[in-house]
Amino acid sequence: MAIRSFSKTSMWRKPKNILALQSLSLPFSASSFFDPHRSRLFEEKLRDLCDAVSTPVGSLDDLELSLGRFRGRLTSSLVAQVIDRCKDGAPTRRLLRFFSWARKNLGSRIEDKDFNYAIEVFAEKKDHTAMEILISDLGKEGRVMDKQTYSVVAEKLVSLGREGEALGLFKNLEKFKCPQDGATVMAVVNALCSKGHAKMAEGVVQHHKSNLEGIEPCIYRCLLYGWSEKEDVKQARRIIKEMKSAGFMPDLFCFNTFLRCLCERNLKRNPSGLVPESLNVMMEMRTFMIAPNSISYNIVLSCLGRARRVKESCQILDQMKKSGCSPDWVSYYLVARVLYLSGRFGKGNKIVDEMIEQGLVPEHKFYYDLIGILCGVERVNHALELFERMKSSSLGKYGPVYDVLIPKLCRGGDFCKARELWDEAASKGVNLRCSEDMLNPQITEVFKPVRKLEDVEPLVCMIEEPPLQNSRVRGKKRKKKQKKKGYKKGMK
Repeated sequence: MAIRSFSKTSMWRKPKNILALQSLSLPFSASSFFDPHRSRLFEEKLRDLCDAVSTPVGSLDDLELSLGRFRGRLTSSLVAQVIDRCKDGAPTRRLLRFFSWARKNLGSRIEDKDFNYAIEVFAEKKDHTAMEILISDLGKEGRVMDKQTYSVVAEKLVSLGREGEALGLFKNLEKFKCPQDGATVMAVVNALCSKGHAKMAEGVVQHHKSNLEGIEPCIYRCLLYGWSEKEDVKQARRIIKEMKSAGFMPDLFCFNTFLRCLCERNLKRNPSGLVPESLNVMMEMRTFMIAPNSISYNIVLSCLGRARRVKESCQILDQMKKSGCSPDWVSYYLVARVLYLSGRFGKGNKIVDEMIEQGLVPEHKFYYDLIGILCGVERVNHALELFERMKSSSLGKYGPVYDVLIPKLCRGGDFCKARELWDEAASKGVNLRCSEDMLNPQITEVFKPVRKLEDVEPLVCMIEEPPLQNSRVRGKKRKKKQKKKGYKKGMK
């Protein structure tokens, strides 16, 4: 009898307590279960199979030949553990060939749960061909598809742009002995709405209303998110109204989802309506006793920043403080970003200082992005000041900043400051990606500043003008015209 391992890589569930472990009917004694010799042999067999599957040398036929030389006892759990260990390093085609070889040798002895696990692995690897093959074989052999397996497969099919296949598989779940209950309906609706296919999801909901008891709020949230992904404000508002009429009050997630939909639509069609319409939604939230949080305000600030609405961004930040909602570091980042991009560097520095005074510790992304923006708009001095603020907060992970500032300073001709930063990084043990050759003025090309507009010579018009004629030539032409006029009068 094969040993059933309770390790993390095993497909068996670990009992919650000792009593549950004692209640299991083991086919061997407890002493044999903890036999170190058997454990070592099992680990050797597992390692041999993993080495064969993970080795990238040789064709698939060579892989099958090497697997044919395996002399250990093959079990269903051993196959699942090999797939689990090799799923990150081995190509999917080698995993598929190994699983096909195992099915030939084991046949019906491969358990349904291990078969389902193989399908989930190929779904996570987004190998549509392998998924299609194993799902087809699962149905032909009359095996049972787990609800979790269908959920994973549906999500990956929709992410691959094959939402029709995910819906078709749902319609044929009876073929795989998987019920069309609330769990599977929720899985396909969630998968479709995650990519904006809300209309298809509503069709599923209409046909399976009887299976949605107890999960209606989750279904409404999914549909609302789906219409928001399409930026269809009208349909998103309809879902909220239907939710209210069904007796389910929208929560903070629903209002934030609708707010994002409204802001994204206004960003493209009506940027001037971003602030007033957003504030109306927040007022509606308060009527339901739901206070807008930092995420609500950050949605508005993000869209205002992309629209370069500097004044309104600062107003929303002030409104956020007055309403009693404390800004987080993302709020300060969004405002500082639009200030730097619009050339208001002093005010941007004040926003950063205010964030530090509030005791907020941002993530590294805060300084990485803002320093990159300042270097991009040729304000290296401001970038160095911001880097000093970053070092004063003792965040660490300064390598990416040094890699940006040192080449920028060298190309600007400030090799002394670049050398100072290089030595500072070396003293801190920071591994830099940029080469030390950057500090050599004979190697690094220095970009000279562009001349001012007053120093640029005016452009010469290249349109060809008719050559100037002297007075003698003009006189001859005038006499010819007069003779023609006299001739015409004589004819009359």
